[in-house]
Amino acid sequence: MARRSAPFLRRILSSPAPAPAHHGGAGARRTVTYMPRPGDGNPRAVTLIPGDGIGPLVTGAVQQVMEVMHAPVYFETYEVRGDMPTVPPAVIESIRRNKVCLKGGLATPVGGGVSSLNMQLRKELDLYASLVNCSNFPGLPTRHQDVDIVVIRENTEGEYSGLEHEVVPGVVESLKVITKFCSERIAKYAFEYAYLNNRKKVTAVHKANIMKLADGLFLESCREVASKYPGIQYNEIIVDNCCMQLVAKPEQFDVMVTPNLYGNLVANTAAGIAGGTGVMPGGNVGQDHAVFEQGASAGNVGNENILEQKKANPIALLLSSAMMLRHLQFPSFADRLETAVKRVIAEGKYRTKDLGGTSTTQEVTDAVIANLD
Repeated sequence: MARRSAPFLRRILSSPAPAPAHHGGAGARRTVTYMPRPGDGNPRAVTLIPGDGIGPLVTGAVQQVMEVMHAPVYFETYEVRGDMPTVPPAVIESIRRNKVCLKGGLATPVGGGVSSLNMQLRKELDLYASLVNCSNFPGLPTRHQDVDIVVIRENTEGEYSGLEHEVVPGVVESLKVITKFCSERIAKYAFEYAYLNNRKKVTAVHKANIMKLADGLFLESCREVASKYPGIQYNEIIVDNCCMQLVAKPEQFDVMVTPNLYGNLVANTAAGIAGGTGVMPGGNVGQDHAVFEQGASAGNVGNENILEQKKANPIALLLSSAMMLRHLQFPSFADRLETAVKRVIAEGKYRTKDLGGTSTTQEVTDAVIANLD
């Protein structure tokens, strides 16, 4: 059953608007760069799935920050566990109604007959594009500088189609499905993203030298779409060379578009290079719905030590929630949240263990709140 944050909603409606930020000299005012439509300030419902393990810790951090910001969102909370056989219909209905969901990690059992609820959500809602932002943060030391990569991954087919069967005892066949329709729409999304965000290059990742038909179709679709965007550089790279180039010269990449499995590997590699999965935001989007979550692997979702010590890193999900606020047409709130998070990272006083510190989730959350404009 959903838990609506009704008291929070009442506080949003009754609270005064935040004072305008001042920049520069005395009396300086923020330049108006955007004109909202009438009604754009109405609070929006967001489906919230805290998830397994550390999920409730990091989603709780987001809720605290949203409340302090008086952000015009309120949450419908549903308890979903990774070992459930299916996503409850009420959750799917909530996301369909609200159009937007924020979720913590859901643990997927390895092997066995339980299918991934993450995959169920993507297929049920046709969330065909996964987007992960992998970039350096000032103040967070990494081996490579000038990393600013966006990995856009096809999310509904490929090796993740779930078409497996045992032909005879001891022989399992797993089908990789690539279609022109899905390849073309993910390529369009990648080039459209690059165009709208002033990105200069799109790189298609493939293994068409071996999988000539499947990955060949993916490349053919990317080339057709690329021809319609002459102002954006397009190139291609074989996935194994891509991984080597990522760890050697990641700054050469800009937007990367990939089939399903390769994108999972590339996004996690790029995240590790840029600062770690704990600070990389992301989401999954389709024509009508969007689900925002930690961008790269939530492999620490079931880490009992982190959970017991309450030292999960909330940064990735806080930045994902800033992406969500922009998606909901609340750019000022998104900017305030993102700026506060970057200040905390740059200052370096409050960091969880994965970033070399000893802070708890709550200490990092409190530091972000203290840095809000």
